[in-house]
Amino acid sequence: MRYIFKISTIVIFLTVFAVILLLLPFGSAPNVIGTNYRNVTVWTYVNITNSRPEVTGISIYDADNASLPNITVTAGGVKSVVCNASVRDWNGFNDIVSANATLYYSLNQSNDSDDNNTHYTNSSCVLNYSIDAYSGIYSCAFVVYYYANNGTWKCNVTVKDSYSNPNSSGTGGNTTYFYPVYALNVTDGINYGNVAVEEYSDNRTANLSNLGNTAINISVEGYGINRSDGLAMNCTHGNISVANERFSANATTDFGSKIALSSSSSVIAGLKILKQTTNTLAINVTYWQLYVPPNPAGNCTGFIIFSAGAP
Repeated sequence: MRYIFKISTIVIFLTVFAVILLLLPFGSAPNVIGTNYRNVTVWTYVNITNSRPEVTGISIYDADNASLPNITVTAGGVKSVVCNASVRDWNGFNDIVSANATLYYSLNQSNDSDDNNTHYTNSSCVLNYSIDAYSGIYSCAFVVYYYANNGTWKCNVTVKDSYSNPNSSGTGGNTTYFYPVYALNVTDGINYGNVAVEEYSDNRTANLSNLGNTAINISVEGYGINRSDGLAMNCTHGNISVANERFSANATTDFGSKIALSSSSSVIAGLKILKQTTNTLAINVTYWQLYVPPNPAGNCTGFIIFSAGAP
């Protein structure tokens, strides 16, 4: 019975001690002395004055179509790419005072200088909406140029709270993929001018510019009225066969050595247009001539399809 009494006494003591701890959250509970002071349990307490804000998730998407998992830049233009950051601060969501972000090519670094090919910065992301007292969404938008490198890109978002020390910010990141875009623009028409039958036109140029984010080859295909009709031009009277229109990437190549246009797509040999890397268009030139055979007369019109492809 004596042992039972002692055990009951210990249980009652521990219960009372636990109640004291609950009633005294600021650490004013007494020490717990073990048998013969062999061990002593002391209370501990801290007041966390500031919690570091956290970036708990980032989604990257095309502003024109948020359902697309990756990015296709706009040929010859700009694309709005958005990084949405889910953020949290246990001191309260209102404690967050700013958010900034970088969008950069994966082979570069987040702290690199801005470059339309590889790096973009948003120093003032905007609050999209709050989720609860501790969490919300910040939106960071970037205007991305068409010649931004294709491949894997990263978005890093940093949020800061009102506490001014190195532990007042939190960072998170995610990746996306920029698809290769093969795109071009061409001189508006090739006008051979006045040419008599059984004569050759002068060399005419067609300037080709790369409007995508990777180097390209150029293929051409000709027709007079409908594709695959075997014509270069349809005339008031008669027509001109497709092989009588020829091209080259070299200005000094004569008509006989130029490549004959055909009704099927063929690559312009020796012509490659590199990706643009500055604000200046990447342009290359092709040279065209026409031979007028004996049979046609009047005004003649035709079509050439220029296509960009992987080199």
